[in-house]
Amino acid sequence: MALVLTEEQGMLRDSVRAFLADNAPVSQLRKLRDTRDQDGFSRPLWKQFAEMGFTGVLIPESLGGLGLGLVEAGVVMEEIGRNLSASPFLASSVVATTALLQAGSDAQKLVYLPRIASGELIATLAVDEATKHQPRNTALKAAKVGSGYTLSGSKTFVIDGHVADLLIVAARTAGAAGDTGGITLFLVERKAAGVDVERVFAVDAHNTARIGFNNVAVADSAVLGQAGEGWAALDAALNAGRAAAAAELLGVADEAFTRTVSYLKERQQFNRIIGEFQGLQHRAAHLYCEIEFTRSAVLKALQGVNEAAAHAAGLASVAKAKAGTTATLAVQEGVQMHGGMGMTDEFEMGFFMKRARVLQELFGDANYHADLLAQMKKY
Repeated sequence: MALVLTEEQGMLRDSVRAFLADNAPVSQLRKLRDTRDQDGFSRPLWKQFAEMGFTGVLIPESLGGLGLGLVEAGVVMEEIGRNLSASPFLASSVVATTALLQAGSDAQKLVYLPRIASGELIATLAVDEATKHQPRNTALKAAKVGSGYTLSGSKTFVIDGHVADLLIVAARTAGAAGDTGGITLFLVERKAAGVDVERVFAVDAHNTARIGFNNVAVADSAVLGQAGEGWAALDAALNAGRAAAAAELLGVADEAFTRTVSYLKERQQFNRIIGEFQGLQHRAAHLYCEIEFTRSAVLKALQGVNEAAAHAAGLASVAKAKAGTTATLAVQEGVQMHGGMGMTDEFEMGFFMKRARVLQELFGDANYHADLLAQMKKY
């Protein structure tokens, strides 16, 4: 497929860009941070998001969604990154929705997907258990008890965990850490007995949570897919999340670059516009090239994961690693080229730097994906 957006996808991008610029700019994130908003995102804005159909972008029309694909979800994610909009879109409308589409029974899809599409229900994936992303090392225990299971353990860095209504929990019903076999996905209500949620104010002012599971009882019907065979659905959800997070990182990088170039055209030093200095021109040109390379990698990953291509996991890893390093370069150059004020809280470049740092870690950083690619290639 061509590495360009279709006319319809371009129209979607323009629509989302205008909507978020008007309703969820960086200034809104600052306000959410400074007021310690209890939700960490705007409920009225989320309702508008749902009314425009964005929350159901991956959900079939028969279940109340738009019936589009991951490329369109990536278009939305890039604009979210451009505006640093606080939203459960990644957690609920991309990652959790993908898991349900991959492994959910007809009954489970009918119960949850229309509510996700309408914005009524927020879902998220609970997978990480340590400071680094290592889904194969899932250790949270799911013990078989009668006609159900009890879950015991904890999860960290659960995106939007404190506001999610539904948790998709990766647990181990068999095998040992490092095995993909024996991992099972469970659908758990956040308010279920034994679920202990601690909100974590992340450095980028977005939502995460630590969640403890203290002998949480769930029925057999809460299993997503087949017991012990949850890895395929988990991997698919993570790859969708990685490609979507890469799209958000692209938006972060592109907006940081746009703001930096505008400043280079305005700031004067020694009676000259600083953008006339060749050293800064070279750095800006290099960053522009890196962003365009990243744009191609991200779109290719979104297309590959959407089509469930045989090499989709590799494409997602390439995009996530490349987008992470490019966004890091973009925000660092943005701070440096803006001089001392680039480091101040009053200046918004710092918000982009913090978001890039958190997204770099989410679903695996560049080193994690370089190692994963090496394992795929059996180097």
